[in-house]
Amino acid sequence: MGAHSRTHTAGAVRAADPVRPVPAGRDRYFDTLRAVALVRVVAYHTFGWAWAGLVFPSMGVMFGLAGTLMARSLQRPALTVIRGRVRRLLPPFWFWGVFVLAAMLLHGWMPGRQVVYWVVPLGDPPGDAWGEQAWEILWYLRTYLWFVLLSPLLLRVFRLAPVPVLLASLVPVLAFRFVWQPPDDRLGAALWDLATFLCCWLLGFAHQEGVLARLRPAAVAPLALGALAFGGWYAFAHQAEYGTYDLDENPLAQAFWSAGFVALLMYAKARSRTDFAGLVRFRRLDRLVTVFNARAVTIYLWHEIALILAVPLIDRFWDVPAFEAYLPLDSQWFMFGVGWVLIAVFVLLCGWVEDVAARRQPRLLPGGGTARMGP
Repeated sequence: MGAHSRTHTAGAVRAADPVRPVPAGRDRYFDTLRAVALVRVVAYHTFGWAWAGLVFPSMGVMFGLAGTLMARSLQRPALTVIRGRVRRLLPPFWFWGVFVLAAMLLHGWMPGRQVVYWVVPLGDPPGDAWGEQAWEILWYLRTYLWFVLLSPLLLRVFRLAPVPVLLASLVPVLAFRFVWQPPDDRLGAALWDLATFLCCWLLGFAHQEGVLARLRPAAVAPLALGALAFGGWYAFAHQAEYGTYDLDENPLAQAFWSAGFVALLMYAKARSRTDFAGLVRFRRLDRLVTVFNARAVTIYLWHEIALILAVPLIDRFWDVPAFEAYLPLDSQWFMFGVGWVLIAVFVLLCGWVEDVAARRQPRLLPGGGTARMGP
């Protein structure tokens, strides 16, 4: 998954701290971007800030990072890579899905034949309105899974003419907006999301293949800034049509803004070879980034449930006079903090599934010195 913990880049990080080295093959620049993207996702779902996507388009960044890792992995046989990616994604999804499905069934939901999408999310899994806040985030897993399946073909096409293919990757979302509207169903939703983030995925290819590193700033900067300008203009110019300038509600604006933003991040990495290796000097922050990356799927899947549970939990706090007097119980920031406490609980209780899916020894937390689960 784009938001995934398998970060392997060409420039392996060398330890700045002889006591606590960074694992070979990791790049803390990408690790940090993924961690920031996850924090921004949780913040957006807590506060609903329409401007959050303009400050940091998390989903575009996550697809760009995932594209980089996929291109690197495809140095091995494609079927082996796809099987490994699917194996790492589905068990955490199934584990999470058992609880969501059980809760919806207890609230009277009756599944139909489309329940098969709860096994392999190639389309949006069905659900009821009661559980929508929990399952609506699955569009990312569905889109990621399709990109993984299509990547062997996409990479082959990309290598034929990297720059033209990269520029042409924004054509589908333009066509869907102005030429042909995809149907309003599972297929249409999948097509929209694939078109919206195709350029970000291919920018990951461009970084891994060294295409960006070979381009001059005079070629990259105008195109990236132009994409940002068009995406931002389109978001604000069509507020009346979409009801907001929130990029999540406007696929065309999202596609161009995310493409420009990710292009600049990837190009800065390619040109400067920044790896954030100095992060190891800040042990707690470095450990936090490690946990975020090793438990990215868990954090993404469970964060909405954590925010849902935070509401009744805070409601109970009002019954305690000391809490009512001294805690900002009516503040969204307090809810944000409680949400992260619950996310941490889910990471401890459920994160081990990611280890099992990756065929690693299950741990409560990743990194040196953490307790293993089991014998």
